[in-house]
Amino acid sequence: MDVTIRSLETLDEVRACEELQRQAWAMPDDLEVVPLHLLVTVQRNGGLLLGAFDGASLVGFVFGFPGLTVEGRPKHCSHMMAVAPAYQSLGVGYQLKLAQRARAQAQGFDLIAWTYDPLESRNAYLNLHKLGGVCRRYIRDYYGPMADGLNRGLPTDRFEVEWWIGEERVQRRLAGRAVASVSGRVAQAHVPRRTRVGVLAPGQLALNADAPLVEVEVPADYQAIKAADPGLALEWRLATREVFEAYFAAGYTAVDFVSRLVEDERHSFYFLCRG
Repeated sequence: MDVTIRSLETLDEVRACEELQRQAWAMPDDLEVVPLHLLVTVQRNGGLLLGAFDGASLVGFVFGFPGLTVEGRPKHCSHMMAVAPAYQSLGVGYQLKLAQRARAQAQGFDLIAWTYDPLESRNAYLNLHKLGGVCRRYIRDYYGPMADGLNRGLPTDRFEVEWWIGEERVQRRLAGRAVASVSGRVAQAHVPRRTRVGVLAPGQLALNADAPLVEVEVPADYQAIKAADPGLALEWRLATREVFEAYFAAGYTAVDFVSRLVEDERHSFYFLCRG
């Protein structure tokens, strides 16, 4: 999708970000919308507010600000990225992140960090596979209960992405070139089972596999599971929480995410690398 990425320049453009949030997250009210006054203040004090435009229409934006890691290292904290529903899966989010990377580098940052729901496969594919981010921190119920259409009714568990924007690994991934592979045995954190209606559900967990690489399968479409069976969606949340917390504590890092067809059914996998 050919869009123009630039800083937002007028209050009307910033106000359009409020409406875009309502659309992207199916927000029933404005309690969780990041408001215009905060977007403007952050943008005018060192933060970044970049928009994706199709002609004159705002179809996506990314918003972040300077912050510190827990060790006190400077980082750019990417708080929110939204893309209009009709423009999702067309590469708009990828273009926004590339523009954010360029601006953050110009400000002297080498790290951009953000959070996302680890069960949202589309976000995982962008963050880890296309951008070359890594994750080694799992945070339970990061925001507490939320009322929007994507998060309602479930704990808001999150991965924290570290995007080391100047590293050769990231540069190779952005250029579409191969990165160093991990050799050795691949262990499975669980083998999914089928429910009575044939939907994938978490299998018995293996939390202490001793392998260079651990594969963790997650739902290919978590929102579809949530809409059809909220109980199963919660089961996936709690099972994968246990898996990721165990392996991150053991020194593993989420380094890639793949999605592939297996007998005409899409399956999605994280790969966790030891050390």
